Amino acid sequence: MNEQWMSLQTNVPRWLDECRPYAKEGKAAAYIPALAIAPADALGISILRADGSSITGGDSSMKFTMQSISKVFTLLLALMDNGEEVVFSKVGMEPTGDDFNSILKLELVEPGIPFNPLINAGAIAVTSLIKGSNPADKTERILEFMRLMAGDEQLDYNRIVSKSESATAYRNRSLAYFLQENGVLSPHTNIEEVLSVYFNHCAIEVTCNHLARMGLILAHGGFDPLTERQLVPKRYVRIAKTFMLTCGMYNASGEFAIRVGIPAKSGVAGGILAVVPGQYGIGVVGPALNSRGNSIAGIRLLETMSVQNDWSLF
Repeated sequence: MNEQWMSLQTNVPRWLDECRPYAKEGKAAAYIPALAIAPADALGISILRADGSSITGGDSSMKFTMQSISKVFTLLLALMDNGEEVVFSKVGMEPTGDDFNSILKLELVEPGIPFNPLINAGAIAVTSLIKGSNPADKTERILEFMRLMAGDEQLDYNRIVSKSESATAYRNRSLAYFLQENGVLSPHTNIEEVLSVYFNHCAIEVTCNHLARMGLILAHGGFDPLTERQLVPKRYVRIAKTFMLTCGMYNASGEFAIRVGIPAKSGVAGGILAVVPGQYGIGVVGPALNSRGNSIAGIRLLETMSVQNDWSLF
């Protein structure tokens, strides 16, 4: 057991206590009604390393939906289904500087494709590339991939949250039709079918332990050290982690890179998946969000740990 791991075991409970009060500065997402009931003062973490040992604390067993965190894995699956050339003919590789659900640059910047696969427009385009004969088949393929990465055959999506997202998805429908107008989605694409798959994968229900397991595989280049299997090509994982670092925290990704400096992806249910390359997978939950849609207490916790342990890639 190395010195850093022992330090984490000792200090994580204290850091949780110190960071939890920051949740008072935010609130749970309300624009998706099913998310508004989450306990805003919750904060939990799970850290997993290659020998299977873990550190958990706070509300780590709390269930929450992946939301935008799922976009990392639909990107990986779309790359495995189609290859880089096809995927990046539909989405770009650049941060936007705009809100995650912005429609602005689809109209203003040629050629009218989403800037990256982690904003809503990009994730909808990526979802359309997942292979399957119908929405149920595509949802099941995504679930099977998530179950493989999370090491849990029982992983499923929350039907109530998915329906709640669909009922209030006026902006996402606008984005999808704009993508169809721009030729990113074909004229024959059934928009409601694509969106149903998108809402389903955003509503996949996890705990911090699941995210830590998924992050551990990303930390090791797609290799699962617990089963000793290469689950995802290393090249595609490198692409995904680069997007996490540059675009994973919405339009606060640059600040997060400076303050924390590790690949991460947040979701509006309060989850954050973080990766310390070559070392740990980390799952955090803290439903109280800031104005950018990121967990306030969760970011503070990750920043504290990164500074104390010198995790920044820079």
